[in-house]
Amino acid sequence: MTRHRMAPADAAWLRMDRPTNLMVVNSVMWFDEVPDPDALRTVLRERLVDRFPRFRQRAVVDHGTWWEDVGHFDLEDHLHPVLLPQPAGREQLEQLMADLVSQPLDRRRPLWDLYVVTPYRGSGCALVFRMHHAIADGIALARVLLSLTDDPGADDVEIAAPAAERGSGLLDIVGGAWHEAIDLALHPLHALSTARAVLADASALAKLLLIPADRHTALHGTTGTDKAVVWSDPIPLSQVKEVGHQTGATVNDLLLTAVAGALRTHLVRRRSPVHDIRAIVPFNLRPLDKPLPAELGNKFGLVYLSLPLTVERRQDRLAEMSRRMNAIKHSAEGLVAYAILELVGMAPESVENLAIELFAAKGTGVMTNVPGPRRTVTLAGVPLRGTIGWVPTSGDIGLGVAIFSYAGEVTIGLCVDCGLVPDARELLGDIATELEALLTDAPVGPR
Repeated sequence: MTRHRMAPADAAWLRMDRPTNLMVVNSVMWFDEVPDPDALRTVLRERLVDRFPRFRQRAVVDHGTWWEDVGHFDLEDHLHPVLLPQPAGREQLEQLMADLVSQPLDRRRPLWDLYVVTPYRGSGCALVFRMHHAIADGIALARVLLSLTDDPGADDVEIAAPAAERGSGLLDIVGGAWHEAIDLALHPLHALSTARAVLADASALAKLLLIPADRHTALHGTTGTDKAVVWSDPIPLSQVKEVGHQTGATVNDLLLTAVAGALRTHLVRRRSPVHDIRAIVPFNLRPLDKPLPAELGNKFGLVYLSLPLTVERRQDRLAEMSRRMNAIKHSAEGLVAYAILELVGMAPESVENLAIELFAAKGTGVMTNVPGPRRTVTLAGVPLRGTIGWVPTSGDIGLGVAIFSYAGEVTIGLCVDCGLVPDARELLGDIATELEALLTDAPVGPR
């Protein structure tokens, strides 16, 4: 069978699986109607399997790590009908998601599954999509799912031709910058024209390598296989934007400030020490105005964002969050982290495991914010009412926060380890309370 060598960063994610934290991206979409089964299969076949080869290839470890074409690929192997206990509402769907999070994908087949949940909320339907991180990062997956929709103007996703033998230009650039940074330390008289860029990369590299393990709180510990998944009611995005305009903060600043305030309340309730804790934030490195490559893959870095839990007043916390976000937005940390991940993917598994544990210990949670379509889209002719998804957490990280905006609304979701976060629904309520307070108490006029 035809094989294509797996990119180092993708191989790193494949080998990162552990029973208590699987490297699987989990997402859910819900509808008020049930799509026609034949129409849904046609969409999946034409817009997913035929367009993106990884969805018909399996991962093989054999003197290297490969994508191998599956002979006689059968779409039905990846479609799983699910009947939830009635009446099937959000809580029942959340429990299904929680049960699936710790179920490994079948390595004998392409690394993805789709669960078709009917009925949901009366006459509706939900689609639970699971895909291994080795196939693609969360931003790419969001674009893939968007490309399944019927609306020709709803997405700007273009698909480039497969490039199985093409080298990673980004790795060449980032890896080169990293080596230049090291070389600069040995030969400080290099041309000044490159010094500033190299020093920025070297500073980011030093920060990533030298940053200590995160402070100990009740959110730290050893993860298990028991998970909880919950998400909020939709929040009007216009209100968040208006308060952001008044305060000079971004939507992301406001939402993350609400998360930080809720985590502070959570730790106080559990009589835990309250420290500023670090969130690991995926940093997209793939140009959003360029075609999405058919082979997908991972093109993102990671940055560490210190959440200001020790700042007591909400408005002060918001101002500090904005300051910290601005400080990392234009740094080289994301690029350097991606280069490190590529190099880790080329290392022996024992070295990779050590590196993952070291980097995971530097953070307490993983937080993502994905912007979706601004208007309602349809899938197989049925309007999509809402969606949200979570990227995996590595090492012993037990807190995942997802923020997804769609059609003028934003949804916040948690995917947590029950041993480390035993009250996920209460924590979600704390986030809603904090956000409502921020939106209500915003000062009049810009800062």
